[in-house]
Amino acid sequence: MSTPPIDDLLARAAGLARPGARPVLGICGAPGAGKTTLAEALVGRLRASGVAVAHVPMDGFHLADAALAERGTLDRKGAIETFDARGYLALLQRLRTDVEHEVLAPDFERTLEQPIAGAITVRPQDRLVVTEGNYLLDEEEPWPAIRAELAECWFVDVPDDVRVERLVQRHVEFGKAPDEARRWVETVDETNARRVVAQREAADLIITS
Repeated sequence: MSTPPIDDLLARAAGLARPGARPVLGICGAPGAGKTTLAEALVGRLRASGVAVAHVPMDGFHLADAALAERGTLDRKGAIETFDARGYLALLQRLRTDVEHEVLAPDFERTLEQPIAGAITVRPQDRLVVTEGNYLLDEEEPWPAIRAELAECWFVDVPDDVRVERLVQRHVEFGKAPDEARRWVETVDETNARRVVAQREAADLIITS
């Protein structure tokens, strides 16, 4: 499948914006696919063109390490059960419908590897939200309800070897030793990746690289 040029992606995203509404564009993909890079590029260029748009990543709904330790899931951080999916759903519903007030959203601080509450402000004038995450197309509840809140969901697909090396370098950059980083990718991230890629064909658009 050929990937539309960036100008076509920008036009498609801008076309979702509606006066008096705030649709949400989802960008899905396996760990290391480049979801955040694409989302940030889209948001930056849309803003430069005059579109009022906010960027609200799903990663803000990572459970904190203390909550993961309490649940016995700290060793698989990033798996689908390590996110507050219903909290994310509630936020998407509010983002889409509450267009008259500021909406505060959490973000994820990679240097701390922890979510940060209230770090993102979505303004009343924002006419589009771009969100990205691994599990936007998953079939386990409540993810189908999350998908239903999205005007469109795009899937970013890259070769596995590229993704894996990106992930290893990311983990090293944020504090893991190289051998530890590679073990984590092989045992945790790639397990999650297989689950994500299995839903690839459910996307409205597949972006290959």
